[in-house]
Amino acid sequence: MDTLSSMRMFARVAEEGSFTAAAQRMNTSTAATSRAISALEAHLNARLLHRSTRRVILTEAGKRYLQRCEQILACVDVAEAEAADAQLRPSGHLRIHASTSVGQSYVVPAIVRYQQRYPAVSVDLTLSQRTPDIVDEGYDLTVQASIDELPDSSLVAQRLGTVHSVLCASPDYVREHGAPRTLAELSRHPCHQLVSTLFPRDVWIFEGPNGTETFPLAKTSFGVNVAGALAVALREGMGIGALPMSTASRLLESGALVRVLPDYRLQALALHALYPSRQYLNAKVKTFVEFIKDFVPRILESDAADMVHAHED
Repeated sequence: MDTLSSMRMFARVAEEGSFTAAAQRMNTSTAATSRAISALEAHLNARLLHRSTRRVILTEAGKRYLQRCEQILACVDVAEAEAADAQLRPSGHLRIHASTSVGQSYVVPAIVRYQQRYPAVSVDLTLSQRTPDIVDEGYDLTVQASIDELPDSSLVAQRLGTVHSVLCASPDYVREHGAPRTLAELSRHPCHQLVSTLFPRDVWIFEGPNGTETFPLAKTSFGVNVAGALAVALREGMGIGALPMSTASRLLESGALVRVLPDYRLQALALHALYPSRQYLNAKVKTFVEFIKDFVPRILESDAADMVHAHED
């Protein structure tokens, strides 16, 4: 027996004072309505209605039960309305995960602009280098970079664009040690790569004038898994390092770093927003995904323009 449905039917019969009228209002038959009330009474082991040929009248137990039914049904109606409204109006708490450099460069600026448009949404952002199980860990979505195609999964993936890394060094380092003009000359310099599961530790894979080329990396004295920290080391003159363009573009524009081998860039990464389901997607998740699908490509375009400008300079 569907208790909630039977409660609704009972409340309608009590309101109409008639099985026939209640059945018409609920678009069902009089016989079905009568059977549902009888089943409810049997379930409760109590008579709720006195029946006559002309109308039905609530018993004492029926009056008390009706009061509880009306309270319960009102709560259910409010819950359903709130759930339906959540599909239409962004509100509530949004939990987002992103890899550290991607989050700092793209997700944080997107959140700032998004909350200006949707102030009823609060955001909790977690930055880390690992890929979480967003369902088990309670995240609404994650923004990740990957080299290859994403593995098959139950997650929905929305592509946001493509990022790559470039070689950088401090102006003081280049003045003192010179800038390599070829990949062969690069081997004479201390080279530093971000520690990441996305890249092998012992090689750089370049895209340049000769297509794809692999450059073997000698063992370095410094490794770090956050792009901002590597940028600090390079500014201090540690050597030459590969920085994501999201981190490098502002530093190149300000002159804090200079680009090395500007005709080369490291293997491209695809950016994706991943979330559990497209069906019945909550409005806060849906609107945020739509927002970053528009916002992130514009930042990527700006970063690319900064790279060209830095190269020309």
